[in-house]
Amino acid sequence: MQQRAEAGHPERGATLVEFGLLAPLLVTVLFGLVEFGLAMYTKGLLANAVREGARFGVVYSTPRKSQAEIEGKVREYLAKSGFAEAATVDVTFPYWPAGKSGEPLSVRVEYSYSFQVLPRLVQDLVGPLNLTVESVMLME
Repeated sequence: MQQRAEAGHPERGATLVEFGLLAPLLVTVLFGLVEFGLAMYTKGLLANAVREGARFGVVYSTPRKSQAEIEGKVREYLAKSGFAEAATVDVTFPYWPAGKSGEPLSVRVEYSYSFQVLPRLVQDLVGPLNLTVESVMLME
């Protein structure tokens, strides 16, 4: 059975003070979780763009796709995904322009992720987060 705090007891209002002390920490952790989720979502979109570009480049065609065409495919995917900021796209053919079957094609994207939820606090402490994704596929 609970007893009610009377006017002479110092516990009255202690819950409010405790909540006031812990609320900023809880809100920061919540926003940090949301920020981490957004960063992982962004990395997933970058991975899909890289995979799309690599697949576009390795599919057999005559003539083979050029580096500019593959970069264009990756940038098109990123633009459709809502990336307003530029990402660095690097396409590597080890034996270009031959592009023989079985040779690897590497597509790499580097993107500087700017924090969305806690921009000033996190940005000042750690700076932007550099996300790098690479996909290597063999030419068909």
